[in-house]
Amino acid sequence: MIVVSLDTQHESISLRSIPCNKIKNMALPVNGCVPLKKPRLAPTNPVTVVLGSQWGDEGKGKIVDMIAANADICCRCQGGNNAGHTVVVGEKAYDFHLLPSGIVNKKCTAVIGNGVVVHLPNLFEEIEKNVEKGMEGWQERLLISNRAHLVFDVHQMVDGLQETGRGKNIIGTTKKGIGPAYSSKATRNGLRVGDLVGDFSLFTEKFRKLIDYYKSHHQDLEVDVNKELERYKVLRNKVKPFVRDTIPILSKAIKDGKTILVEGAQSNVLDIDFGLYPYVTSSNCSVGGVCTGLGIPPHCLGDIVGVVKAYLTRVGSGGFPTELNNEVGEKLVNIGHEYGVTTGRKRRVGWLDIVMLRYSNMINGFTHLAITKLDVLDDFDEVKIGIAYELDGVKNYDSFPALDEDLCRVKVEYLTLPGWKVTTAGARNFSDLPQNAQNYIHKVEELVGVPVKWIGVGQSRDSVIEVC
Repeated sequence: MIVVSLDTQHESISLRSIPCNKIKNMALPVNGCVPLKKPRLAPTNPVTVVLGSQWGDEGKGKIVDMIAANADICCRCQGGNNAGHTVVVGEKAYDFHLLPSGIVNKKCTAVIGNGVVVHLPNLFEEIEKNVEKGMEGWQERLLISNRAHLVFDVHQMVDGLQETGRGKNIIGTTKKGIGPAYSSKATRNGLRVGDLVGDFSLFTEKFRKLIDYYKSHHQDLEVDVNKELERYKVLRNKVKPFVRDTIPILSKAIKDGKTILVEGAQSNVLDIDFGLYPYVTSSNCSVGGVCTGLGIPPHCLGDIVGVVKAYLTRVGSGGFPTELNNEVGEKLVNIGHEYGVTTGRKRRVGWLDIVMLRYSNMINGFTHLAITKLDVLDDFDEVKIGIAYELDGVKNYDSFPALDEDLCRVKVEYLTLPGWKVTTAGARNFSDLPQNAQNYIHKVEELVGVPVKWIGVGQSRDSVIEVC
């Protein structure tokens, strides 16, 4: 019999009682004790993450902007300029596609992580537009990972060709070149920001090979390679001051107890793995993308905030069980101004889908929810919530379907709640909300199983209620 004794005083396990023939091949210290592994120290100030829980366009930018007011660093970890976040500060509305929304905070450093794909011409165009609106001091507060991959115009051309080639089965891509850029990353012929600011002769060689690769697959593709290289010589000098190895910078910031906020782009149901494939984006928009897109260890993550629009919207093709193709839907579009920041496309609208939210929570483990645009529901006599699916006779289907054809066939069970017919725009405390609006919030908490911490009732910075 083997007896193992624990010496708590000296934090060791004694193996002296084990027969020698059992331990002759084991390497042991002289005293016959193996030290216990010391517990890993948790960060003093864990990283906060803000993620979309639906089909994107939930209003993450406003929540990020609010939390970023006290943040030292705000990061983007995935996606590209296919994201669109609007932050309203006073009379000014800033539109962000690549820049982390927290850059509006003059004390906040903005980090574009290694998991992001960057189209440099659009990045500097975005900067210029927001500078015209009043964004200041960004030059000292922007860091771009040298490991982030570049999106070129050729990626955007290919994106359009691929989408057109799908015929009636279009995905609804933004045609910003994001998918092809991630494809280049996966096939290992992509170029990174570090390549551009490094040896330009090597960059030139790799760029020519990339163009040759695409021309071999798309015979009609026309690219003026020399013109593009001249363009990137200029962009090289322009971006170089901001390029860093952001991994050790973030690691040190975590050890130093800095307040770090991560802003997710798109949403869980658009995630390349967990979304409604193929109607998805090309990156991991769920919590795992934070670790791989920034180089942050999982144990350093703290609050995971799931942002939920009070109703549901999406762009592009695919199933939409709670969709409203009627006058109620048109009313939601008009009151909610449901047009994409990035594309200008009219969004599809429907009632809140609890099955989707539970699925997102299974994957991301939300610690809190932030419900946005509650005020859009102010003028409805009744408000519905999709609370369960039935698929092929199976009631209370317990997950979000993996296949679009299945999602198109589900039947939705609705819970109907009375509307409140009173404006919520002036509410600044939860108790200021009409009782039926409070009941709506409590019902969402109950159905999802996650507490609501913030409620948005307007566009401005001060129109977010913090629930105590």
